[in-house]
Parts: sequence; C-alpha cells; structure tokens
Amino acid sequence: MDGRLPVHDGGGQLLRKAFPDHWSFLLGELALYSLVVLLLTGVWLTLFFKPEMREVVYDGGYAPLRGVRMSEAFDSTLHISFDVRGGLLIRQMHHWAALVFIGAIGLHLLRIFFTGAFRRPREMNWVIGVTLFVIALAEGFAGYSLPDDLLSGTGLRIAQGIMLSIPVVGTYVAMFVFGGQFPGHDIVPRLYAMHILLLPGVLVALVTVHLILVFYLKHTQWRGPGRTNANAVGKPLYPQFMASSIGLSLTVFGVLALLAGVAQINPVWVYGPYRPDQVSTGSQPDWYVGFLEGALRLVPPWETNFAGHTLMWNVLLPAVVLPGLLFAVLYAYPFVEQRLTGEWRQEQHLCDRPRERPVRTGLGVAGITFYGVLLLAGGNDVIAQSFRISVNTLTWILRIALVVGPVVAFLLTRGLCHALLRMEQERLSEGEETGEVRQTLAGGYESGHRPVTDFRPGAPRVPVSSAPDLRPGSRTGKPDPERSAPESRRR
Repeated sequence: MDGRLPVHDGGGQLLRKAFPDHWSFLLGELALYSLVVLLLTGVWLTLFFKPEMREVVYDGGYAPLRGVRMSEAFDSTLHISFDVRGGLLIRQMHHWAALVFIGAIGLHLLRIFFTGAFRRPREMNWVIGVTLFVIALAEGFAGYSLPDDLLSGTGLRIAQGIMLSIPVVGTYVAMFVFGGQFPGHDIVPRLYAMHILLLPGVLVALVTVHLILVFYLKHTQWRGPGRTNANAVGKPLYPQFMASSIGLSLTVFGVLALLAGVAQINPVWVYGPYRPDQVSTGSQPDWYVGFLEGALRLVPPWETNFAGHTLMWNVLLPAVVLPGLLFAVLYAYPFVEQRLTGEWRQEQHLCDRPRERPVRTGLGVAGITFYGVLLLAGGNDVIAQSFRISVNTLTWILRIALVVGPVVAFLLTRGLCHALLRMEQERLSEGEETGEVRQTLAGGYESGHRPVTDFRPGAPRVPVSSAPDLRPGSRTGKPDPERSAPESRRR
C-alpha cells in the first residue's frame, strides 16, 4: 500500500495525533454522529415527501382523515407514516436525531464555555460553533414546518407575526418570505429547498472547518501530571480513539433507532392539516425554540402608535431584539473576557475547572437560569392547567423570576465556587480524614488525617495559599498567576 499510495508518510503523524480522554469531550462527537443520522434519514425521506401546498383529498391508510381536504405536503407526510414500509420509523428517527443534534451542540458549547476552551487560539472555532447552533435552529424550524400540519402551521403564523413586528420593512419581509398573503402557496417549497440543500450544505461546510481547526490547533486537556500548554496527552487517533469513536457512533445510531421505535414524536395525524382559522389547544413547539415562545408570553402587551404606524414592542422585543442580543453576547464573550483578564496575549490549551473561574461560571449559570425561565414560560398554559393555578399568576411569577432568578443564580454560584476552592485547599493542606479520633497529651481530641491520593481531572496536587491576594479576582474571576506557580514548578 505504501508503495502505491503515501498513506503512512502523509497520514502517519495524523494517525498518531493524541486526543485527551474525558467524557465531556465526547459531546461534540455526539452532535457529529447525530448529524450523520440526520443526513442519512433525510435523504431517504426526500424520496417520498412532496413539498407542495396544492390542495388534495386524502385517501390513504389513515381512516379518520379520509375525505379531508389537505395540502399535498401533509398528504405525503401521512403516506410516509402509514403506507411506506418503515416510513414512520425513519421519520421519527429523523426527528429524534434533530433534537439530539441541537441539544448536543448546546451542551458542547456549555462545556467549552465553562472550561474556557474558547480562549486563544480557539476564538474562531467558538464563533463557528455558535454559528452552527444558529443554523441548526433554523434548520430544525424549517423541517418542523414542512408537514403543513396544524401545529407547524401555527408556528409559521407566529413567525409571520414576528416578521410583521419589524418596523418599516416588516410587511415587505413577510410578503417576500411567504410569496404573498399568509399562508400562500410558496412557503413549504421554499422551506424545503432551504431544509434539504442550503442549510445542510452550510452545516456540513462549517462542521468540516470546525474539525480541521480541532486537528490543527490540537485538543484542550485538563491540568495534570505531564500536561502543559506545549503538549497533548491522550489516546492516539488510531487505533484507540478511532475504536471508541466508532463505538459511540454505533451507540448513537442504536439509541436513536430505539427511540424512534418506542417513543412517539410529532404525531401529525392527531393535529390534522393546517387551517388558518384553527389552532391546537396547548400548542408547544420543539424545545429548542421554546425560549422564544416563553419570551413572547412574558412581555406585556406594549404598543406604540407613531406617525400612523404601530410598533408592537410585545413581539419585537422578545422575538427579534432579545435573540439578537443573546447571540451577540455569545459571539463577543471570548474576546471581552480575554481583554479583561489579559489572556489574549498567550495561547491557552489547558481547561479551567468551573470553580476556578467564579465570575465566568456565575455568568454561565445565570444565563442557563434565564433560558430555563423562558422555557418554562413557553408552557405556562400547560403548567397552569396541570397544577390548577391561574395563568396570570404564573405569568407574573415567571416575569419576576426572569429578572431576579439570574441575579440570585450568579451570586449563589460565585459563592459556591469560592467555597469549593476553600474546601479543596483545606483538604490538600490537612489531608483526608481517616475516621480515627485520638486524645492528645493536653487532654483534647483530634481527628486523624492521611495525605490526599485521589484527584479529579484538573484538580491541583499541592495546596495553594488562600490569602486574599491569591483568590480569583472579584471582577473577572481570573486566578492570580501565582496560583499556578507551585504546580508549574512541580511539572
């Protein structure tokens, strides 16, 4: 083989590339293999789906809807679900893979954020990751809207209202997207083209660039013996890492197939075809756009009439301004933090433990709390009905929680990080308790201790002074350079 193709000469160094071994590093692979499932099942579904809004009369295998007028898109969705062998399994597998894909990207971004893996030289990979998340959201919404059922049609109606809330150009944007008055006859074919061609192409291209940068910049790793900014300690790509990665891919395929077989999702035949004069009670979107739904429900009905135009703040602020600000913060955060801490001057290849950066960790937990409140608000009607409480009361509780919750979460998390650091230093200085109690010569009692031998990934092996000037900075949470001096000298 080497005499015909320079496999060893060209790829030998690549095959020996080290990948640190930790479960949190597998979240990116989980997203990758979910994308592979999406592409495979999506290609199969395109063979049977018809992206047309032409009205037909249903005459398929689902008896309760026979004789009902519906779009050809909804008719073909029912055909896949009930008349094509294995169609429902593949369709549900595709939907579950989409949910896992977006969730894995979100968890992967959280892992990178809390460990500081976005710092130099990986800022652009963070930007690519956030862009992947945005495009995955758009891709998920486009696919969710294709069946033209009552639930997805309601989502498109909300999307049209969001477009109309944009000042000056909102009407033109809505008319351009839908090709006329809502619902028109063009939106499903246009979403179909984006869903199977444009957005997947961008996703695959960005994933490819992301993986190239991961290989080129080398993988981050936890602090530990023999691990420095100048090396990477872990499994070689071939055969150890490749074997575990293939095992993970097969597990992902199997779990998604199992979910598709036993866990029903998006039963469009229950909702029925979309009609503009109807809406499903308790309509809930997929979880990844639930925060937008919650934001729309929490903002009071604010409107402003100016020069004959109405500004719908209750739609514009939660559905346009808020998402724009959230993603702007995500894009800018690596650059802002590094400017405040001064870390932009040198490369960082070692992961931080969340407790070592109290401010960053507090901000992350505050953001998760903010998102969680919005997600709960997206189902306030269902929650109120389930617990038999007033929707208005629950809405006001969630409005207050949206403002107070992130602040409380930040303060508690920052305090917890400092407490964990103090406890850790005490454990390193005094050792672990043995459970033995001895009487001293003075007549008192003391507990027995032994040196610490069990360390978590990234944890220091030697005690660090807990003097105030060596604690993480109160403004940025950046540890003082002296904190790492003992460990650096030990290495």
